[in-house]
Amino acid sequence: MEETAALSKPELDTPVEVVDIQFRPGQKIYYFDPDGSVYAPGDHVIMDTARGAEFGICTTGNHKIPPKDVVAPLRKILRKATAQDEKIVADNRAKEKRAYEVCLEKIADHQLDMQLVSTEVAFDGSKILFYFTADERVDFRELVKNLASVFHTRIELRQIGVRDKAKMVGGLGICGRPFCCASFLEDFQPVSIKMAKTQNLSLNPTKISGTCGRLMCCLKYEQDAYEDLLRTSPKMDSLVDTPEGRGTVTEVDLLRQRVKVRMEENPDTVSVFANTDIAVLRSGKARKNDPPIPADYAPISGKGKRPRKEEAEEQPVLAPIRFRYSTEQIVEEAGDQESGEAAPENKPRPSRRRRRPGENQAKANPEGGQEPDAQGAEPARQPRRRSNRRRKPPKPNAEG
Repeated sequence: MEETAALSKPELDTPVEVVDIQFRPGQKIYYFDPDGSVYAPGDHVIMDTARGAEFGICTTGNHKIPPKDVVAPLRKILRKATAQDEKIVADNRAKEKRAYEVCLEKIADHQLDMQLVSTEVAFDGSKILFYFTADERVDFRELVKNLASVFHTRIELRQIGVRDKAKMVGGLGICGRPFCCASFLEDFQPVSIKMAKTQNLSLNPTKISGTCGRLMCCLKYEQDAYEDLLRTSPKMDSLVDTPEGRGTVTEVDLLRQRVKVRMEENPDTVSVFANTDIAVLRSGKARKNDPPIPADYAPISGKGKRPRKEEAEEQPVLAPIRFRYSTEQIVEEAGDQESGEAAPENKPRPSRRRRRPGENQAKANPEGGQEPDAQGAEPARQPRRRSNRRRKPPKPNAEG
């Protein structure tokens, strides 16, 4: 089992000999097996295809390619084209021109919203293909019946895109060279407007669109290089530190790897620095949640050191202490201070009980006088309140 695996591995790595064949000028190039024969560029050959025998032109002679580049199944070249084959191909080309004119007339008669692009006749004459473009789906069943009654062969209509149309028809681009799709591009690669933004191109559709009306295929060529340069370049509105001080990025030159910086200390000054001479402090425009950048942080202009400021010692602040008293006690103290007398330390709390009439009168001592004050002063006389009760007449004594 190990010997079989060892023998099969070199066979997979063995290059495959192929020949490059093109069916028509400007179309895709396919690989074919030379089947032991040698072919030179420009030879006319007959190949075996899925549609049967077809006529083609050799663009590159015998050469070898890695097995991974081969698309299975690899079909073979039958033979070189003979004089009879050349005559058949010439007749087919004449038939294609006539079929193109007839199809245009039938489209006009049926008033179909479609544009005829090209016509192809199979090498053996068993089928005629009509390529067209249309913005919407077209019902061409009646058109196929009319074309079949004229040519008495199999008719096939195939709708293609505008890029395929440009590849078939060909032409010159805005650069002055032939279309890339008609000269060397084999497959169409997706192109997006993001590529134009990355390359800092104008977003005007007339400047970034090709003749076909779609975005130019050449936008894809340098996209990988621009993406690599973006990784090493700061973004717009980034805060950077330069040998001249800190500033904000106002313009980025990707190809030259340099930026224009508006200095922070002097906003009227705009300097140019290489990407290797600056340090990014904040990438992009500042956001609300971004932490603030210290004003003394300058790794380049400060020679990698951040100057430290001497912090002044904070003096302790004593908060005033406020004692809370009862509201009634504070009122009594305020009244004593107004009268000029000192309030006793342990003064009893006044009672809130409702007093009866006559309780405010001074107490009589045993001798019939009022009790003196603690200091010997006589207490102030309280006014007597009148009572609403009727006095009873005195009782007569025994003598009366």
